[in-house]
Amino acid sequence: MVNLQTKIPTDTWVKASWEEYIQLVENPEYQKARCYYYNGELRIEMSALGNDHSLDHAIIIVGVNLFAIIKNIPLNARDNCTYRKTGVQDSQPDVSYYIGEKAAVVGRGTFIINLDNYPPPDLVIEVASTSLLDDLGQKRLLYEELNVKEYWIVDVENVRIIAFAIADGGSKRITSSGVLPGLQMSVLEEALQLSRTQDQSQVGAWLMARFQS
Repeated sequence: MVNLQTKIPTDTWVKASWEEYIQLVENPEYQKARCYYYNGELRIEMSALGNDHSLDHAIIIVGVNLFAIIKNIPLNARDNCTYRKTGVQDSQPDVSYYIGEKAAVVGRGTFIINLDNYPPPDLVIEVASTSLLDDLGQKRLLYEELNVKEYWIVDVENVRIIAFAIADGGSKRITSSGVLPGLQMSVLEEALQLSRTQDQSQVGAWLMARFQS
């Protein structure tokens, strides 16, 4: 159990009850933190995300959104949104999407998306600049149990996307998206690579040309 009177270790999983977790995340000291709860443990991420993380975060949103616009796929993106299954799980992925017929399932005016009332997002993306091992490990298990359809990890250092399809409580590697049919991870990886030397307008124009071809 955590001692709420002392400093909680960050960027690691710490055993805690759900009540202790909620008490902690409602503390103003952690207002800007990204918070996770899974399997009786909490994780608080306080470290600054940094320039490289932010740039890749932006490029992945540009890429997914452009693809959906060009292919006429309904979707709604959420940036650092909280998904909560009361007493069981809590997560704040970097990016998440409801796609297709579920695009508008959660309307405006909703602060925390309560998964007791709403379905999970179709696609969850974590951008890993310092958290790759955890994104591949405990968070992957969290999203498997959450039953999202796809989970992508953007590996900032190695300029790659590690993507998984999730079904039946497990996951398997994929190179092409199922929730965004026709979208290849290799194209998004190439866009990430181009972003090292080109601005986002240039990368966006390149993506548009690829998606329209």
